[in-house]
Amino acid sequence: MDYQITAMGPEHIPHVAEMEREFFSAPWDEASLRSELENPLSLWLVALCGDRVAGYVGSQTVLGESDMMNLAVRPEYRRQGLGRRLVNALIYELDEDSHCLLLEVRQSNEGAIALYRGLGFRQVGRRPNYYKRPTEDALILRKDW
Repeated sequence: MDYQITAMGPEHIPHVAEMEREFFSAPWDEASLRSELENPLSLWLVALCGDRVAGYVGSQTVLGESDMMNLAVRPEYRRQGLGRRLVNALIYELDEDSHCLLLEVRQSNEGAIALYRGLGFRQVGRRPNYYKRPTEDALILRKDW
């Protein structure tokens, strides 16, 4: 499939919020996502298939270090390399303002961990009981460039 990866705009917020509710136990609401559009430290990208948001990734950068907030791909677009493309596009866009990307991932999320390791991330820590519903540790992963 052909995707266009672009900066998240106001028109994408309802779709991203819907995906947040569907995929995350502590979803970002529309107001929080909208505030990211005004935050100069934030960069959120969406992958569009036609006019449909197929996936998204968000980050915040402080003092040259970027933190990936969320990455999500709709089920019908998974296993097609879209998650990899979103992360690579994020790194490309962050390159001049940042020297690394950090993220937390559920320790049981083997698919995501494999994706991140394949992209060159390495584990640098663990946050005990970071996730709720269900309670689970987060692995802290980092990629430097």
